[in-house]
Amino acid sequence: MRNLGGKISERLAKLTLVAAAFVVLAGNALTSADAASRIKDIADFEGIRENQLIGYGLVVGLNGTGDSLNNSPFTQQSLQAMLERLGVNTRNIALNTNTVAAVMVTANLPPFSTQGTRIDVNVSALGDADSLQGGTLLVTPLVGADGEVYAIAQGSVAIGGFSAQADAASVVRGVPTAGRIANGGLVERELEFQLASLTTLRLALRNPDLTTARRVALSINELIGMPTAEPLDPATVRLDLPRQYDGNIVDLLTDIEQLIVEPDLAARIVIDENSGIIVMGQDVKVSMVAVAQGNLTVTIAESPQVSQPLPFANGQTAVVPRSEVAVDEDGTKLAIVPETVTLKQLVDGLNALGIGPRDMISILQAIKAAGALQADIEVL
Repeated sequence: MRNLGGKISERLAKLTLVAAAFVVLAGNALTSADAASRIKDIADFEGIRENQLIGYGLVVGLNGTGDSLNNSPFTQQSLQAMLERLGVNTRNIALNTNTVAAVMVTANLPPFSTQGTRIDVNVSALGDADSLQGGTLLVTPLVGADGEVYAIAQGSVAIGGFSAQADAASVVRGVPTAGRIANGGLVERELEFQLASLTTLRLALRNPDLTTARRVALSINELIGMPTAEPLDPATVRLDLPRQYDGNIVDLLTDIEQLIVEPDLAARIVIDENSGIIVMGQDVKVSMVAVAQGNLTVTIAESPQVSQPLPFANGQTAVVPRSEVAVDEDGTKLAIVPETVTLKQLVDGLNALGIGPRDMISILQAIKAAGALQADIEVL
């Protein structure tokens, strides 16, 4: 019984070690999988993109919140031109209405949009209108960069803010001079792009990197089974269409965009000095360095006193100034940051000094100037 019990204990110990090793391997695999992304999420295919459209139009039906025609002559000219097209002559008539507003209309034309497709449009006031609430956009042509009309916009404007005003007070929430028309644009012209006739295609990485471009090319070549993809630069991967996919490039792109690739990015710290925001990448490393941070505070307090003369002394009441000046220097700590610490350790070490984001920006820039920070600092 003793020998049998010892064998069972030994087997249980081995099973425990195997289970622990499996957990470690699974954790490593999970970490690697979490860091990987689909090619669809890190790259764009050449030619498959949106196109920006813009137009100028009029919004009518406003409840006294439109443009004042005296301050917005373009609104008056547009209103007169529109009425003339409808058979109403107003050239020699002084218009005085505040129910009309001149607006700029913008939209994005999705790739491969066909005639009759509906798209969303954005409407923004151009003059001195107070609000576009309750307004209706009249027919507005939307043109592309080549000057051709690709869509027509019209519909009721929905805004995300409001404004209310009384004789002695007013309140504004959001932006009442900008709105959106859901499905307010109608595509009238298609972009001529024959995807199926391409023999060579290029992939554009959203975050250019040499290592990522090479990994994308290797992953595509492994899928196809032959060297058809080649990285041209950190942002571009060229793909020659294989023979088995002649005339059916959609199947090839569908298979490629589902491939899993682990992107590799350079260590970088992004700093926004206006808002005090600091964003650090995962691969930021710091060599051994000592950091000291101190604040010098000068406090000045004024406590004037009134000097009152004695009765029948023929004196005058005077104010005697009394000032107190105090100097206090806090945070005179010297902290040592170990070599090659992780991002979490770096943040914890800087937070241990009791400093805020503003001082942390200066410390990071000083560490970079000392040559102890292995990362690029980008200031917005």
